[in-house]
Amino acid sequence: MESEVDGILVAAHELKAPLALIRQLAFAFEGANAKDEKIRSDMISVSERAIKQVNDLAKIRRLEDGLFEMEPVSVRAVCDDVSRELSYLFDYNRRDLFIKYSNRARLVTANRDLLYSVVYNFLLNAMHYSGEGTEAKLVVKDSSDYVRITVRDYGPTLPIDVWREMKRGWIEKPVSVAMRPGSSGLGLYIASMFSKYMNARVGAVRHRDGTSFFVELPISRQASLFV
Repeated sequence: MESEVDGILVAAHELKAPLALIRQLAFAFEGANAKDEKIRSDMISVSERAIKQVNDLAKIRRLEDGLFEMEPVSVRAVCDDVSRELSYLFDYNRRDLFIKYSNRARLVTANRDLLYSVVYNFLLNAMHYSGEGTEAKLVVKDSSDYVRITVRDYGPTLPIDVWREMKRGWIEKPVSVAMRPGSSGLGLYIASMFSKYMNARVGAVRHRDGTSFFVELPISRQASLFV
């Protein structure tokens, strides 16, 4: 399994150069009309998201080196930054994003960059698999000694085998997610591996009309100083 994952990481690294070139060419291309400008904008956004995923995959192997320090992190600030980055994508695809914060503990023990990627991948999934005119939900609340971040979508339900892996706490390798076309499962793999590194619990809840993905992070011991 390790060699298979290594092969995926090597392939991802090889893809980074052509993706960066596509992005550079898109920036250099000046659309002559509204249609061309839309194509240019799409090329830039798609290539940037792909590059981000490639960078996240590269980080997975570096987790073994313990280079990502754990520190007190503001959950709401991370969620605000991710939702702000993806807001244009929700608007463009006519999806709404509902956000609710009810957590009293504002700080968790995490690595900010890794947590950002976890929330980013959950929200990106929700955008893809919520129907046009529907809303995805981002909810942050206290859960005993943890803070739970939940992202709910209204797409096809998660296959039982993938749900079982999520219930165990992590996905060992990227998998194809049946009934969710266009998804290679890379986002879930990245989110689960980053969560495991942060000693966070990750999981999923299957609904009739979609799926909720969540991550639970330990409350920072410094949190009481900032409540």
